[in-house]
Amino acid sequence: MQALLITTLKKACLSLFETTIENFEFQSTRKEFDGDITLVVFPLLRSIKANPVQIGEQLGAYLQENLEEVTDYNVVKGFLNIVISDTYYLNFFNSQKNKATYGFVNAPKDAPAVLVEYSSPNTNKPLHLGHIRNNLLGYSVAEILKASGRNVYKTQIINDRGIHICKSMLAWQKYGAGQTPESTGLKGDKLVGNYYVRFDKEYKKEVSELTAQGISEEEAKKQAPLLKAAQEMLLKWEKGDAEIVQLWKQMNQWVYDGFAVTYDNLGVDFHKNYYESNTYKLGKNAVEKGLKDGVFYQKEDGSVWIDLTDDGLDEKLVLRSDGTSVYMTQDIGTAMQRSEDFSVDGMVYTVGNEQDYHFKVLFLILKKLGYTWAEDLFHLSYGMVDLPSGKMKSREGTVVDADDLIADMFQNAKTISEELGKLDTYTDLQKEQVYETIGLGALKYYILKVDPKKRILFDPKESIDFQGNTGPFIQYTYARIQSIVRKSAHDQNIAITNVSLHEKEKEILKLLEQFPDTIQQAAKQYSPALVANYTYDLVKAYNSFFQNVSIFGAETPELLLFRAQLSQWVGNVVAGGMSLLGVNVPERM
Repeated sequence: MQALLITTLKKACLSLFETTIENFEFQSTRKEFDGDITLVVFPLLRSIKANPVQIGEQLGAYLQENLEEVTDYNVVKGFLNIVISDTYYLNFFNSQKNKATYGFVNAPKDAPAVLVEYSSPNTNKPLHLGHIRNNLLGYSVAEILKASGRNVYKTQIINDRGIHICKSMLAWQKYGAGQTPESTGLKGDKLVGNYYVRFDKEYKKEVSELTAQGISEEEAKKQAPLLKAAQEMLLKWEKGDAEIVQLWKQMNQWVYDGFAVTYDNLGVDFHKNYYESNTYKLGKNAVEKGLKDGVFYQKEDGSVWIDLTDDGLDEKLVLRSDGTSVYMTQDIGTAMQRSEDFSVDGMVYTVGNEQDYHFKVLFLILKKLGYTWAEDLFHLSYGMVDLPSGKMKSREGTVVDADDLIADMFQNAKTISEELGKLDTYTDLQKEQVYETIGLGALKYYILKVDPKKRILFDPKESIDFQGNTGPFIQYTYARIQSIVRKSAHDQNIAITNVSLHEKEKEILKLLEQFPDTIQQAAKQYSPALVANYTYDLVKAYNSFFQNVSIFGAETPELLLFRAQLSQWVGNVVAGGMSLLGVNVPERM
């Protein structure tokens, strides 16, 4: 409807005020006033010198006279409230209700492509709560971009080398006694993560012993034998020491096997994995070339830097004095490799906001290296996730393990469902499937409904509430709709022509009309929260309709058919919206 209004309003402004206006601001009409859509008049005052009420009255009269879809209007201060005819909404309803993928745009092969990176784990520990937000956010953004008409490639960069990896390897060598995932019954990523924690524990003991001998804490941290041994192991790895490389491959494979299970449980996937152990070499080559070209400079100790002070940043290390690379080196190499592997118009990096500065520097370095595609890089920065119990620290073993959290969500869903008695007629297998659907849906929705930039305090029990803005509430409404669809056994193809719309039905239709634009806006802003909260608003409107309007007690057969068809379309859109969040919806619940 907005497009139709804009076209007519442009003509109105030219005819009435002899001025050309391209942009108009709309909002939903407030419930205390008559109307379906409201034009905000105040922005027009920049071009039209008149009283906003008078402008509103003139524009309203023009719309009513020139658009048959506009049946009435009223002006409240600087707001023009426009009433749209039932006929318009019924025509819209009949033309769209049968489209299974309503709102989704199929990308042609030559459509712009975008690469979305998420997860980016280290191979020294299992995935934790922070990784869950990262994965859910990156996966959902990729699905939304795809639904908006883009070709999308999902990738991750696995940080499989560096001092932190060597810490786990060294601890396993010294204290592991040959333990394997098979011998311990642990997932490989958990086993390796235990040794990362063990390293930190033993390292702190050494630091404490050195400080007791009168050495300063700062110096003790540098001189601790374990840290020196880990640094030596890293140098050996970079030189290709056969024994160290073999241990590295073995322990990393344990972790990859563990990650695969978590990704499967979480319902995320990737088109391609990148490994820091491969891309850091490309980065080092780029640094060497940039050094020759004057992009970088070398200090007396042999380390390589870039001076970004003229760009409002600082000096940044890109290669250590011993020749080993840093994260920046690897990220330069990874971006270069991706530009060769995929023909894309943009790359999206899903990384927490503590890395905001890192990505400003990375993007600027790539531009200075002459890569034109560096203009289309975007850092999808997001806030951290906290629990009521406080902040997490991997090296101290206080993280919230992703697998444990997922299992807890399933258990919470089971406990609440059993208390409510909603699944009493289900078999044990059916119950388990529903528990998983509810538990995982609650987790995903709770995290994704929040704007990515905001920090989250995640409360597992609150997320599984069957009332309010939660995944289970939306899933339960969807299941209720499916029950209505089954009971009505209606024909979705019959056109509806002779019904008067109840205000609750009109409210739903207005929301349904917004779904395609919501997907486009969510893609533009890289924000699944827009889709999540739209879906909640639609479900809330449907529940209000369900409580105030009788479906099976409708006055005429055509009205009953319309309400059944409307219910089915709402269900389809709810399923579509939730699928963009990676959330499944159950047929029964």
